[in-house]
Amino acid sequence: MNKFKDLEIWKRAVALATKIYEETSTFPKTEKYGLVSQLRRCVVSIGSNIAEGAGRNTNKDFKRFLSIAYASSYELETQIIIASNLDYISSSVNKELCEEIDELQKMIYVFSNKLKLK
Repeated sequence: MNKFKDLEIWKRAVALATKIYEETSTFPKTEKYGLVSQLRRCVVSIGSNIAEGAGRNTNKDFKRFLSIAYASSYELETQIIIASNLDYISSSVNKELCEEIDELQKMIYVFSNKLKLK
């Protein structure tokens, strides 16, 4: 069992979730149950799956949850691009968020591969 709060990937995922919540607070009210809801559920899924996987008894289980978190990060990236296309977020915020997602994806991938070796 891993202490998820000590994991850098979990910390980065939580920081990203906080950014997404802040950014989506300015979206149009009509998106409350649409894109805002999707973005928030998706970004929360990343950190939540890292935490849940860390609580599992085997590295195989942990890797499965990291895979789900990894996939959710790509879903999030797609939704951010859509939000940018709709001018709900600026191109600079889009760039910043996509760079953060890219870094988190790399971190999850590397961490997951390290679990294989144990």
